[in-house]
Amino acid sequence: MGKKVIVAGHICLDITPVFPAGKSDTLTDILLPGKLIQMEAADVHTGGAVANTGLAMKLLGAEVSLMGKVGTDTFGDMVCSILKKYRAEEGLIRAEGESTSYSVVLALPGTDRIFLHHPGANHTFCAADVPADSLKDTTLFHFGYPPLMRSMYDNNGEQLLTLMQKAKEAGAATSLDMAAVDETSDAGKADWDLILRSVLPFVDFFVPSAEELCFMLDKPRLKTWKERAAGKDITEILDWKRDIRPLADRCMAYGTKVLLIKCGAPGMYYRTAGLEKLEKAGERVEWDRSEWADREGFEGSYVPDRILSGTGAGDTSIAAFLTAVLEGCPPETAMQLAAAAGASCVEAYDALGGLMPLDKLQEKIRAGWRKREIRDR
Repeated sequence: MGKKVIVAGHICLDITPVFPAGKSDTLTDILLPGKLIQMEAADVHTGGAVANTGLAMKLLGAEVSLMGKVGTDTFGDMVCSILKKYRAEEGLIRAEGESTSYSVVLALPGTDRIFLHHPGANHTFCAADVPADSLKDTTLFHFGYPPLMRSMYDNNGEQLLTLMQKAKEAGAATSLDMAAVDETSDAGKADWDLILRSVLPFVDFFVPSAEELCFMLDKPRLKTWKERAAGKDITEILDWKRDIRPLADRCMAYGTKVLLIKCGAPGMYYRTAGLEKLEKAGERVEWDRSEWADREGFEGSYVPDRILSGTGAGDTSIAAFLTAVLEGCPPETAMQLAAAAGASCVEAYDALGGLMPLDKLQEKIRAGWRKREIRDR
């Protein structure tokens, strides 16, 4: 590809205990005090936007540098060891006296995932951790998961704003991914509407999920979603025109050039600004801006052959989408590849195990890969 990409932000170690095949107990049946559960071997891999999106883009052919922060502890050694297998450890910061972030991912078949997460050294990652020299000649700067990084939401997102401004001033296109927010945490108390209003003018590609975006911009609307879902997965009851479009309107008004909202298993909503705004979206990205201007739609998901875990599916979807953009693909192709990558990802426990090259994904699509039906609800 020959286009330099930096993926920075949150990185952690994901530990996924593997439940025995065919186990049908509910989570409330399993998590009982004093109960012994016989498990398969745990799946241990790197997680977070840096590892998931960054390594996925690298595997898809992009020239990627990773930037994240871990401790000098055992978990930090494990993260470094995994990244070395991909020759991607060079940009990792080892912080003395800090602990490495980890997540225990409970992925019981038939139940949405539960994450037991420790942010660790991610909390102290700041704009200065991305040297100005590293941004020279960078085509795309992607940053992920500021809600899990204290320095990025403290002081109304001052460090996040500084970082995205720095990347834009260096001539890079910018991309921003978010993460679920614990309502009871400090991140849950941050003024995310204010943060997004200040940061989105410096973001070319904004790629949040529907639920996390709704939490940030419209909590009353999220409450109604939960009431309508009645305990089911929220994304299964959403209608993109009625529920997603109002949130997109806000994002576009705040300055986003290209918006992609991940809507879980049903698929992804997309929206683009007019040509005048797209002309300001990264001078080094070689894409047909007129072809991308003023577009809106919903890309339904492809049906996977099997489902083991949704861990990293959103991240790999974004990786395929951004890689397709850098390769000059039209919006229809980029969205198809994003949906296809997400469907492939759920066939493995980690974000990368099910990932296929873009040409293989296209072959499967052309062969008639079945898609989920999109219907108004």
